[in-house]
Amino acid sequence: MCDTIYVPARNTNKGIPLFAKNSDRDPNEAHYLVMYPHTSHQPSEMVQCTYIAIPQVSETNSVLLAKPFWIWGAEMGANEHGVTIGNEAVFTKVPYVKQNALTGMDLLRLALERGSSAYTALQVIIDLLEKYGQGGNCGYLHSFYYHNSFLIADPKDAWVLETAGNQWAAEHVTGIRTISNALTITNKWDLASSDLVDLAFDKGWCRNRAEFSFADCYSDLIFTTFSDGRGRQACSTMNFKDVEQGIHVRDLMQLLRTHRRGSPATWAPNKGLAGADICMHAGVGPIRINETTGSMVSELGRDEQLHWVTGTTAPCTGIFKPVYFHAGLPDQGVTPNGKYDPNSLWWQHERLHREVIKDYQRRIGTYQTERDLLEEFFISGSEKNLSASLVEKKQFSEECFKQARNSIQLWYDRIKNTPIQKGTGILYRNTRKRLDRLANLPD
Repeated sequence: MCDTIYVPARNTNKGIPLFAKNSDRDPNEAHYLVMYPHTSHQPSEMVQCTYIAIPQVSETNSVLLAKPFWIWGAEMGANEHGVTIGNEAVFTKVPYVKQNALTGMDLLRLALERGSSAYTALQVIIDLLEKYGQGGNCGYLHSFYYHNSFLIADPKDAWVLETAGNQWAAEHVTGIRTISNALTITNKWDLASSDLVDLAFDKGWCRNRAEFSFADCYSDLIFTTFSDGRGRQACSTMNFKDVEQGIHVRDLMQLLRTHRRGSPATWAPNKGLAGADICMHAGVGPIRINETTGSMVSELGRDEQLHWVTGTTAPCTGIFKPVYFHAGLPDQGVTPNGKYDPNSLWWQHERLHREVIKDYQRRIGTYQTERDLLEEFFISGSEKNLSASLVEKKQFSEECFKQARNSIQLWYDRIKNTPIQKGTGILYRNTRKRLDRLANLPD
């Protein structure tokens, strides 16, 4: 489960587009950041994606990816041209292909590597989708099959692409736009697969062509309902309803930290078996089994892209840190996997996160203000670095990552000495203990 947001230049405080996404995956499915350089390839070269290999193109763009450790593709990312993409799982009536296809995350990475604008990236996905199809297991701790939607942006343009098997519809975006785990395009689109309407009519998913709606006719009711994608998409849209200008990067950070269920003063991750938040926390199950494993907010300037990334779970407990695309990616420690490693940024923070949620309100209160001030220091520092050299930008970014890691350790030590006053219930505690054991997390 995920949420993705695009804000056009005219609505932002700097007059440049903003993009944001939370990636929701299985709790132990470590997520990490990686950059690959612009590369030339041989004519006969193949590229091995998650499940299949396809012919490589002559040149691939440099890319910044935020990805699950075990999948070739990515949940979100950007390229050297400022193209930035996030994908969403969507659930449709079209049968899922369970092998020998490209995952939605593969399609996202391929589009970033091959596209020089939002529109050309859109065309890359469409062409690959129609040629190779989409599918394969995308779950880590459990099998999970779905189709995909994409929000694709660059410094001047944006598109939404929604798919159901090999069928698709695309909408040219002109205002604030959000997507979640549900189809949103109805009877108006700018581009679509040639037999999109005919297939739905032939299958009996709509009574007549005049009443056709892609979202209504193609959506799977059960999974779409339980994912609560429509509710989360409405929440993210309403957050900026009627806001004409001045939206700041910190507003999108705050949106990605949103918990919709209950009062902010009493909210806790163990409450409720169903329902979903924009900042997702896994529950007892079997419905709410994912949580946010990585977050990104992007400033899509024409000369320099600035990406604010957590590289960690649960943005409500984490820190957004700056990455200047052309300056490179700071050190994050060892590349994480599904087992605990204290030398990994992701697992270092995950240990903190799992202590916080044992008594969320009390423990987040021990460092939330301090975290917000640190993040504000990073934001103000990035403003001063707008005209700095790439070396200076890289040094600033590295210092922010270093300060964040030091703070994570400080806050962890503090929380361990903060007694639990309001526990989470035995079922929730047992669920989290099972996940800890699977990850070899120390007691």
